[in-house]
Amino acid sequence: MIKSLPTLFLHYLKSRTSRRNLLVLGRFLTVLVVMVGLYSVIFHFLMAREGKDYSWITGVYWTLTVMSTLGFGDITFHTDAGRIFSLVVLLSGIVFLLVLLPFTFIEFFYEPWMAAQAAARVPRRVDRDMTDHVILIRYGPIATALIEKLTQYHYPYVVVLPEQEEVLRLHDQGLSVIVGDLDDPETYRRARVGQAALVAATRSDVTNTSVAFTVREVAPNVPIVGTARDADAIEILKLAGCTRVLGLAETLGGALARRTRSGDAAVHVIGRLDDVLVAEVNAAETPLVGTTLQDGNVRNTAGVTVVGAWRRGRFENARPETIVDNDTVLVLAGSGRQLEQFDQLCRRIPGATAPVIIIGGGRVGRATARALDRRNITWRIVERHRERIRDPETYILGSAADPATMEKAGIKETPAVVVTTHDDDTNIYLTLYCRRLRPDMQIISRATLERNVPTLHRAGADFVISSATMGANILFNLLKRSDVLMVAEGLNVFKVKVPPELAGRTIAETSIRRDTGCSIVGVDADGTTTVNPDPNMTLPAEAELVLIGTVEAENRFLGMHAEE
Repeated sequence: MIKSLPTLFLHYLKSRTSRRNLLVLGRFLTVLVVMVGLYSVIFHFLMAREGKDYSWITGVYWTLTVMSTLGFGDITFHTDAGRIFSLVVLLSGIVFLLVLLPFTFIEFFYEPWMAAQAAARVPRRVDRDMTDHVILIRYGPIATALIEKLTQYHYPYVVVLPEQEEVLRLHDQGLSVIVGDLDDPETYRRARVGQAALVAATRSDVTNTSVAFTVREVAPNVPIVGTARDADAIEILKLAGCTRVLGLAETLGGALARRTRSGDAAVHVIGRLDDVLVAEVNAAETPLVGTTLQDGNVRNTAGVTVVGAWRRGRFENARPETIVDNDTVLVLAGSGRQLEQFDQLCRRIPGATAPVIIIGGGRVGRATARALDRRNITWRIVERHRERIRDPETYILGSAADPATMEKAGIKETPAVVVTTHDDDTNIYLTLYCRRLRPDMQIISRATLERNVPTLHRAGADFVISSATMGANILFNLLKRSDVLMVAEGLNVFKVKVPPELAGRTIAETSIRRDTGCSIVGVDADGTTTVNPDPNMTLPAEAELVLIGTVEAENRFLGMHAEE
């Protein structure tokens, strides 16, 4: 923050353009002063011819009043020569004082001065005491979602951007941001990259490569996570210095494919904290459909804990009376052995074998197809751009909004449609359209922006996966915090010390699940984690609890059992 006018002026003079502008403005003012002086001399000469005598101050006074069009009329000429001279002074004054001077002042001083003032306000370095922070190289949907999570858990961060106007806009919104060229090592020194916990490069493959190479020059050991659009860029990014390279399209395609009803009912692990594994399973066409969780009795038969269920984007805590249907995705917690046992007990009953329809043959659509291949599920991609057609046997050329195209793709028989385009408006339209064509089929959609997830659910999507939330969760988990793991949209696994008021009581007596919505899925005591402990287990005073729940449930638990 600039504290004094001299400091701001010195900052203004640092720019070569500002110095050149001041020189132009100075030349203009010099011409104006010479003009006023010349008119004053001519004024005295003409007044002397009319037999009048005025002081030099009066000459300057008359010249400025006429040039500025004030024309008080207290001093006038009575000859034609004097009146012609007055017209010349008046017209030149209109041009110089009323037109050129404001334009010149604004163009060559005021606007550069305001720009210098704005530039002086733009932060260029982080605080000296900032450590263990996350450095973000782009402010986009992923960064927005990640910043929200970092703020929630009081994790410091800074966004580094080369655009001064964008930095100033975000700074005024209260975000931690600095300006700097992304290929300049000094930028990362000012961001204290040597003390950072993570650098997240989420721009283009070329820019991410340059960022990683530059950061590695300054900080050889800091973890760098880069995103890759093309598979060929993964190795290049690793060579440039990335510790981890994320193929978000591949990950998103896998998540979309995992939610489809077709194929087997394989359990998919989505997160791990210590020895506790968190998994999802689509319950459609399994023996669990039509039963309650109490009737299913999976806790006793497989040892897993059913934490809750996803239904049309909403996470519901598991209750004994919860009914499992074809739209239910169960969230499970347990050990690897327990999840394998559950998988064997709840294999899907063979159902429809018609291909799944994927709308959009871009990177995410192709990744979804590869993920379905790994599950031995047939698919068809509807793509309107001819250059994206890879195989005429599995690609359908045409618009997904055309009934003939969708009929050719098999809309009447398909068990599921996966909408994968990168435009949320298009996805909303296609979801509404497909729901009208087939009210009974499953629709899974991608959302680029987190705010459009509820809209897509209202449009008729059974499941919506936000690429921004997914990317933010991955980056947050790569911080390797030992106490928090984000496994899905708004669903966290976290570890806390046993609150003093709960020590010595059994899990059943704590009523944590009823009171907060969180489920105890592990107890860590003496270096050993007991996964899915018995409800009659007594909680040791020095142990740690592994809990799972929504963000709201986590906040409710922490509020009820705040540390002293």
